[in-house]
This record gives sequence, structure tokens and C-alpha cells, in this order.
Amino acid sequence: MNPYYLTLLEKRFPTKQSIVTEIINLEAILNLPKGTEHFVSDVHGEYNAFQHVLRNGSGNVKQKIQEIFEGRLTEESIQDFAILIYYPEEKLIAKKQQFTSQPELEQWYLDTIARMIELLQKTATKYSRSKVRKALSPDFMYITEELLYSNSNELDQKDYYNRIIENLIKLNQAEAFLTATAYTIQRLIVDHLHVIGDIFDRGPAPDKIMKTLLDYHSVDIQWGNHDILWLGGAAGSPLCIANLLRICARYNNLAIVEDAYGINLRHLATFADKTYQDNPAFSPKVNSSQEKIKEDERLLMTKIHQAVAIIQFKLEGQIIKRHPDFDMANRAILEKIWNKGSKIEIDGKHYSLQDTCFQTVDWTDPYKLTDDESEIMDKLVQSFIHATKLREHLDFMMARGSMFKRYNGNLLVHGCIPVTQEGKLESFELKGKSYAGPELLAFFEDNLRKSYAEPKKSTDLETDLLWYLWQGPKSPLFGKHAMKTFERYFINNEEVQVEIPNAYYKLRHDEAFCRHILEEFGLNPDNGKIINGHTPVKRGHKPVMANKKMIVIDGGFSKAYQSTTGIGGYTLLSNSYGLQLVAHQPFTSKWDSIENGTDIISVKRIIDSEVKRQTIAETDMGKELASRVVELKKYLQSK
Repeated sequence: MNPYYLTLLEKRFPTKQSIVTEIINLEAILNLPKGTEHFVSDVHGEYNAFQHVLRNGSGNVKQKIQEIFEGRLTEESIQDFAILIYYPEEKLIAKKQQFTSQPELEQWYLDTIARMIELLQKTATKYSRSKVRKALSPDFMYITEELLYSNSNELDQKDYYNRIIENLIKLNQAEAFLTATAYTIQRLIVDHLHVIGDIFDRGPAPDKIMKTLLDYHSVDIQWGNHDILWLGGAAGSPLCIANLLRICARYNNLAIVEDAYGINLRHLATFADKTYQDNPAFSPKVNSSQEKIKEDERLLMTKIHQAVAIIQFKLEGQIIKRHPDFDMANRAILEKIWNKGSKIEIDGKHYSLQDTCFQTVDWTDPYKLTDDESEIMDKLVQSFIHATKLREHLDFMMARGSMFKRYNGNLLVHGCIPVTQEGKLESFELKGKSYAGPELLAFFEDNLRKSYAEPKKSTDLETDLLWYLWQGPKSPLFGKHAMKTFERYFINNEEVQVEIPNAYYKLRHDEAFCRHILEEFGLNPDNGKIINGHTPVKRGHKPVMANKKMIVIDGGFSKAYQSTTGIGGYTLLSNSYGLQLVAHQPFTSKWDSIENGTDIISVKRIIDSEVKRQTIAETDMGKELASRVVELKKYLQSK
């Protein structure tokens, strides 16, 4: 046994009895039911919908309530109780207003605390006492444990149990206790959360989502293409910054940059205001949930939108020229423009350009930034690198994140595994080296980690590869042959705007292909599944493919996609009984839930059900615990 490891064991387990106790504890834990995994994807800054799904555990909370109280409570009362668990503070305020006398309110407290404890008992049965204790509010730990492990129907304990609840009410602690217990139930309902990419994008509050995840008890993140723009920006990529600012301006979301993360855009705004004019193609898109934008704000946003778009196209050309290995010469777009900026040649065809804004383009050197543009980008890079709150959020995303994850036999990846039309792993060639499959994703992850850790020391290649992840033809996060941003702005021709997906998206319907991918990632194709985000499942299409080997859970958290998907998003649950896919109705508001009892669960679909309930021993964590037991038994023999 390693001497250093042996020293650690001696410090932690100084006696034989302490070793025996730990072995008994670990082997007992291995026989507990597997905890519930909760999968969400493509949240796109939609904080309120994300919060609701997180609080209700994709319907798990209500399901537990129904299991316990069906036949004892009406459906209306069950829903009312579920909303109390989701939003305890707000629901308690609304509830108090319903009672006309103090005795009525106190009786409601008595009944509700008793039900809350009963629900907590049901929720806690699959965990060790130690794990439950960690989930309890420190303010009520002793009281909760006494209620949780007492038997209210046992004659010797009944008065003891009831007196605790009565005193909570008399001492004005009923609301605080109910609130704390509701959050404990939320935490125990889901053991681990997987976020399969795209926390950031057009939605209004990715910063609030990141704050929620920072405080969440157990979570991992698979980076999405929109997340990479922010990680790349903080790692010092001017082009990632230009792209994310363009998207924020396009969707009237620059407040994320300025207000949420404190990044000053004054120099950009001043430059844009004096350089550009109104342009309908660049007017911000405002969705129905946003306040109507004032005319002066709309005009300035339109000008900023044009300014960062042109900077983006210039910087793209520079990167493409620097790195022929990227094989993106067809996307060096400005040099293809002629006739004083009114015509363009793409793939041998000529097109007229409309709504142009090429005021700062020097046609003798189209990719050169003006002095003002260079100064603006230099300041923005420094602002992104040194933005304290942004860094805190992205540090967490880096610590909990990865390009892909193997977890309990499944492969979690946001976008795709680039493949050829024949289904073979597609290689990315760079400086004489070739990367494909798991090695390709690991290469990009290693590069990102290095660039993010030391943004000031990153080379052009390391920084430019961050942008390649956003729109490179062999990027596993993009998954298309080209991004046609320029064409969508300036060419009124749908044919030239088409973005061709990687063959992965067609082949993932085929079971043999999915099994092949699982094997390439070292997973058992008989038991494993690929869980994807990134591509919204359109109305009428199925999220479960390839004989249940592929599950796509981007179903429309983002309001922009809901007209296409017809729903408000998919989530996935994996518990000891199997896999459930949950379809959600579009989220309205928290207050609609509180006041009207609305929820957003549409339907749960059983994908797989276990004949024998899964235990922790069958999970990745269980294998680690079993390995630890083996080591402890060896150590015990040596004592």
C-alpha cells in the first residue's frame, strides 16, 4: 500500500473499531437505492422556467405527494401542497390571507407541518441518516430529526411529537420551519443534477442560473456552444467576445453584460452611435415577456449590433488567414464582396447585398480593424478577463464542467461526436496531429482549460481554438459545416443561408451507430445511452431514438424555440426504478403557479424500467465505495 495513502488512513482511522465502523457503514450504503439523477439542457438564460423545474424535480415532488396522500387529499389539495414545496415563502404569504381567524390558521399549520414531515420521511428513506442530516437546515436540525425519526402514532411518543409541533406554532416558528423543510425536500428529491449545456444565450438571466448552480448540492455541467463564448471571452478571445455581444444586442440582452456582470460598454456605444445609422436588419428582437424598448434605446442597440457584427466578421477573417489548418477559407467572407460593397460571390454564385453597414471596412484590407475598433476590443478583453462576478461564475463552470461526461454508464454530451457520412469518427488535423472521437473532445477541453487558467499567456492558436469550438466545421459543440451569420444579415436568399448538420445528427437514429459511439467512449452499449442537448426536438419528432440508445432533451426551454417544439422543454429523470422522460408545458410565471396552482408537467414517459431496483452498488459512486471497502479490509488485516 502506498506509504502516503497509509499515513492518511492512520490519521483518519486510528483504531480497529473505527475501521470496522467505516466498513460497515460503506457496505450498508452500497445497498441503498440509487439516487435520482435529473438531466436538463439548453436553459438559454431562462431562469424562471429553470427554477420551477428544479424546485419541482421535474414532477418528482408531486409524484411523491400523490403516492402518500392520494385518497386522503383532493387533487386540488395535493396541487396546493406541491406549490407550497416549490415556493414556500411566497405560498405562505398567500395562504395566510385565506384565513379569517387565528385558530383556523394555527390548525392549518398543525396539519401542514404533519404532512410535511410525512413527506420528508418518505423522501429520506433512500438515504443514510448522515446524508439526510447534511440536507437539513441547521436552524431546525434537532427538531426535524426528532420529528422525522419519532412515530406520531406510537402512544409513548404521540404527546412528545405533538408538543414539538405545537411549540413551533406558539413560538412563531411555523413558517420558518415549513420553509426550511420544503427546501430540504427539494434537495432530497434529486440526488444529482446534470446540465447538458447552454446555460447562456438569449434568455435574460444566465447569471441567476449560475448563482443557483453555485449553491446547488450536487451538479455537473457539459459545456454548450453558447457557454463556450463566455468561457472564451473570459479566457481573452476577442472574437468570442464580439460574438456574444452581437447575440446580446440582437436579443436586447446587453443588460447581462453591463448590469449583471459590470462590464462597461460605454466606449463601444459611443463609437457605434457616431459611426452607424438605423438599420432594420439589426434592430433588436424583443420577445413578448420583455418590456417594450424605448425608441432611443432601440436605435442605440441597433447601432451597437452593427458595430460588433462588423468587428466579428473582420476578426473571423484574421483567424481564418492565420490558421489554414482550420479549413475555413470559405468563411473569410469580406474578401468575397465587390462592386463597392453591393455584391458578393459565394461558391461561384453572385448575390446582391442588402441592409449593409460596411462604413469601417477598407476594401484594400477588409479584415483590418480601425484604430477605434482595436482600442474597443482591447478594453473589452481586459474587462472580460477581470470581471469579478463573471469570473466567479465561470470558475465554477470550469470546475464542474467538461466537454463530455461518462456517468453511470451513459455518455453525456451537448452537441455531437463529429463523424463522416459513413459513420466513422471524423478527424481534426492540426499541426501534423490528428484528433477524433474522445481524443478530439479531450484536446479541445485541455486547450480551453489552459487558455482559461492563464488568459494573458495564451497563444493566438490556443485562443483562436476557443472560437473554433463556436463555429468550426469539426467542432463537437457546433456540429455543422458552416455558420451563415453573414448570409442571414445581408442576403435575401434562403438557399445560401442553409447550414448543413454533421452526419451524426442523421446517424443518431440508428442503433448500431449509437452502440459504436458508446464503445468508442469505453461504455457498455448494452446498458448505456447517449444523452444530447443542442438541437431542439421539433413538433412531431421523437426525442428518444435508436431503440432507446439516444435521448435528446433540448425541447424548448428558450421561448424562441417553443413555436417549433410545441412544448416548454424536455427533462430526464434516472432513479432506482429506471428512466423517465418529462415533457413540460411552456412556463408562465411563478405567481401563476402560486395563485392559480398551475404546473408545467405535461407528461412523463417511461423509457426504461428496472426489473430489480438499482442500488448504489451499481453506480459509479458505488464502484468507488466498493474499492474503498477493499482497501479498508486490507488495512484492517495489517493492524
